[in-house]
Amino acid sequence: MKVPNIRPGALILAHVRRGKADVPPGLVGVARLDLRTKVLVKRLAPGDIAIIDHADLDRVSADELISCRPAAVVNAARSITGRYPNLGPRLLFDAGIPLVDDVGREVLARVSEGAVVRLDGDVLYQGDQAVAKGIRQTEETLSQAMDEATAGVESQIDAFAANTLEFLRRERDLLTKGIADLPTLATDMDGKHVLVVVRGYRYREDLRALRPYIREYRPVLVAVDGGADALLEAGYRPHMIIGDMDSVSDEALECGAELVVHAYPDGRAPGLPRIKNLGLDAVPLPAPGTSEDVALLVADACGASLIAVVGTHLNVEEFLDKGRPGMASTFLTHLRVGGKVVNARGVHELYQSRISGWALFALVLAAAFTIVIAVAYSPIGPVLGDYFSGTWHTFTYWFTGLFK
Repeated sequence: MKVPNIRPGALILAHVRRGKADVPPGLVGVARLDLRTKVLVKRLAPGDIAIIDHADLDRVSADELISCRPAAVVNAARSITGRYPNLGPRLLFDAGIPLVDDVGREVLARVSEGAVVRLDGDVLYQGDQAVAKGIRQTEETLSQAMDEATAGVESQIDAFAANTLEFLRRERDLLTKGIADLPTLATDMDGKHVLVVVRGYRYREDLRALRPYIREYRPVLVAVDGGADALLEAGYRPHMIIGDMDSVSDEALECGAELVVHAYPDGRAPGLPRIKNLGLDAVPLPAPGTSEDVALLVADACGASLIAVVGTHLNVEEFLDKGRPGMASTFLTHLRVGGKVVNARGVHELYQSRISGWALFALVLAAAFTIVIAVAYSPIGPVLGDYFSGTWHTFTYWFTGLFK
C-alpha cells in the first residue's frame, strides 16, 4: 500500500478502507487547541492538528498557521461568518491544509491538549469516539461563502462610519492632542526615525526589505506585542515593547527592551501581573484604542521625526479583520500622526534590483579583460609581465617544494 506524503509529526493515512486494513482512514496528529489563534501558534508543530475558535479567520492568523505546517485545522467557529470577505480560509485551502469549520465550542472541552486525534473527512475522532463534526471547506463552499460575504460589506462600512463618529465624540482629545498624560519614558525618540513593528500581514518580507534602511538610519525599534518576536526573529533587538503583553514571548520580554503596558483608560492593566511575575519593570500607560494605536501615538508624542510602520492595519479589509471596536481608533490615530507615518509594506515589491548575478559576473570579466589589454599595450606592459611571471614561478616552486 502506498502512503502519500507523510507529514512530520503526523500520520496521514488516506484512501484506506476499514475492510482492507486495520488502520482507520484520515489524518492522525497531536491536538493543539486554544481560544486564541495567536497564542496557539507558539506551540503548534508541523503535523499537529490545530483546534481553534476563530470566527472570520483573518489572513494574518492564517499565515501564522500555515508557517507552522499543521496537518489540519479544525475551527469551533465559522471561518467565514458573512460579515465581510476575509481571506484566511482561502489561504489555508490554497496551502493544502484541510479546514473543517463550525464544529461547535464543545470540542474544546471534549479534546485534551496533546491528545492524539484523527480527522476523517468532516469528523474529528479521539480514539474511536467522534468528538466533533463540521463542514469540510472546499472550493465550492469557500466561493459561495465569499460571495455572500461580499454582499454584506456595505452594511459593515455603515457600521464603521457610525462607530467612528461615536468614538470621535467620546475621544476627541485623542485626535487633537494625542495621549494626554504620557509617562516618563527612558527610550529617546526625539528627532529620530522610529520603526513600529506589528506582527501583521507579510511582516517578514517587509523587515527583510528594510535591512538597508535599518542599517543606515538605525531607527528606534518599537514593537507592538508579538512584533518583538518578529524583530528578534529578524536579528534585531527592540528598544521598546508596547502592548497588553498577551502575544509576546517571555524571551522577548526579557531581551532588555523598555516595557510599556497598555492599560484601559480606567487604569486597569491585565498584562502587568505577567511582567511582575517575570521580575521585570514596566510602565503602565492608560489610553483608548489598540496597542498598535498607542505605539504610533507614543512615537509622535516623544518627538519622532518619522514613523515607519511594518505589519500595521491600513486598508478596509484589515480594519474589518480587527472588528468595528478597534477600527475607529486606528482610523483616527492615522489621521493624527499621518504626516509622519511611512508604510514600509511592499518595499520589496516596489523596488527589486534588476542586476542579476550573471550580469555582475560578466561585468567583472569585462573589466578584467579591459585591464589586461590596457596593460599589455602600455609601455610598462613588458615590465609588469616579467614581474608577474617571476612571481608566479617563485610561487609554484615554493608550493611544489611543500610536497617533496
